[in-house]
Amino acid sequence: MPEVSAGILMYRTGAHELEVLLVHPGGPFFARKDDGAWSIPKGLVEPGEDLLSAARREFAEETGHIAPEGETVDLGGVRLRSGKVVHGFAVEGDLDSDAIVSNVFEMAWPPKSGRMQTFPEVDRAGWFSATEARVKLNAAQSDFVDRLIENR
Repeated sequence: MPEVSAGILMYRTGAHELEVLLVHPGGPFFARKDDGAWSIPKGLVEPGEDLLSAARREFAEETGHIAPEGETVDLGGVRLRSGKVVHGFAVEGDLDSDAIVSNVFEMAWPPKSGRMQTFPEVDRAGWFSATEARVKLNAAQSDFVDRLIENR
């Protein structure tokens, strides 16, 4: 069975068009990556946990903010190149992308050094137009933007 993650694609209507909130993964592997590296706030679904509950939990862990309680749009799933399946849910809302506070993880860095370092799971967030988001997002996740537009 592939790993299963769930996440929230928060959206708002900007000055003239739809905007979506994306997060950039923290840690040394993504430090210099931009286009194609961003994601919706997401994470692994725990055994017995329903997808939407997992998506809401992960949103809070990765942004430090509770996802809005408004109407949720099920965006279905996508399969990443790694084989992981990500289920997305869209909800309308707004937050200051500069005010995110992510949980952290620990890893040996530099590799094989034996030194453990702590990194934020998400190092920044931003609001992007649909066109910009398709470039910033991991290729498979860009389908979520298209599905949101189709279902609005």
